[in-house]
Amino acid sequence: MSPVTETDEHKALRSAVAALGKRYGREYMTKVVAEGGHPDELWSEAGKLGYLGVNLPEEYGGGGGGIAELSIVLEELGAAGCPLLMLVVSPAICGTVIARFGTEEQKRQWLPGLSDGTRTMAFGITEPDAGSNSHRITTTARRDGTDWVLNGRKVFISGVDIADATLIVGRTEDARTGSLKPCLFIVPRDTEGFGRRQIDMELASAEKQFELTLDEVRLPADALVGGGPSHAFGSGGEDAGLLQLFAGLNPERVMTAAFAIGMGRFALARAVEYARDRTVWKAPIGAHQAIAHPLAQAHIELELARLMMQKAAFLYDSGDDIAAGEAANMAKYAAGEACVRAVDQAVHTLGGNGLTREFGLASLITAARVSRIAPVSREMILNYVSHQTLGLPKSY
Repeated sequence: MSPVTETDEHKALRSAVAALGKRYGREYMTKVVAEGGHPDELWSEAGKLGYLGVNLPEEYGGGGGGIAELSIVLEELGAAGCPLLMLVVSPAICGTVIARFGTEEQKRQWLPGLSDGTRTMAFGITEPDAGSNSHRITTTARRDGTDWVLNGRKVFISGVDIADATLIVGRTEDARTGSLKPCLFIVPRDTEGFGRRQIDMELASAEKQFELTLDEVRLPADALVGGGPSHAFGSGGEDAGLLQLFAGLNPERVMTAAFAIGMGRFALARAVEYARDRTVWKAPIGAHQAIAHPLAQAHIELELARLMMQKAAFLYDSGDDIAAGEAANMAKYAAGEACVRAVDQAVHTLGGNGLTREFGLASLITAARVSRIAPVSREMILNYVSHQTLGLPKSY
């Protein structure tokens, strides 16, 4: 696949997932959220059809594809009005990290379940006092015999209540240098000392957000992804592990872009349908350029964002982590901006109807902002591009 054109297999995948999404749709997701439930039926069916693990290795039950394929799945479900946020976390982040850095036993234990959806995994990196500065992560792990003991806090962690385990980013002391190096630990949901508190969010989503506390959480040696810092992340300087971790987070940026593009497409489709049918004077309102042009602009911006997302997925799947990092950040930025504008224009097109439950757009006003904020703010992306790409002095 080139980063510009899709293969016949990708087109077929897109069509098949779109058909699945159409059978569930926005009404299904709205009902699930209203009842405080989870989209278990959609998740299970998507898993059985092979869509959830399309990016994971075939030898462990996956589809053998990459983030390019998984982003298609999320985008099309989003365009149908029923996106699965845990796709970003469980197979894209956790599945990718374990497939790339895990031991053989960890791969056998987790990847088949992550592939077919029978097991899920959350991801914990954000901390209350660290924010976008992952260098300030204070969750630490110390050796106690053959065990690891973790202490720390995490915040805004999605889906912990339904996940079988959470992949926690902590820091261990390097025996050779004495400095702290990042490492990843698989923490089962019911581990003693692993507490969670749901955060009250003004966001309509089936996936809940949690604050986590790790109080003397004792884990066996094999809970460390890769079996050890040097084995998992390679040797190098003090921040070698952190750089590898960021390379593993590129899929999160790509998948967030897919989430945003799908949401933007859903909103735009609702607005176009309305503008085509709604007649106030002699012609449908979509015949007026004041309505038609902003919708056309929203479509253009979503398509441009998708091109950058496809480029980022192509680079990541090709193994070019450095180039993928730049492209993934740009894709996430472009998609977030395009999504917010598409949703805003869709609501504006419908006028008062855009704020009714019947049309299902008003809740997207808040949801669209997530793609601007998480997993990294647009301002930090602009910092990254100005410093890393343009070579301007670092401001932070």
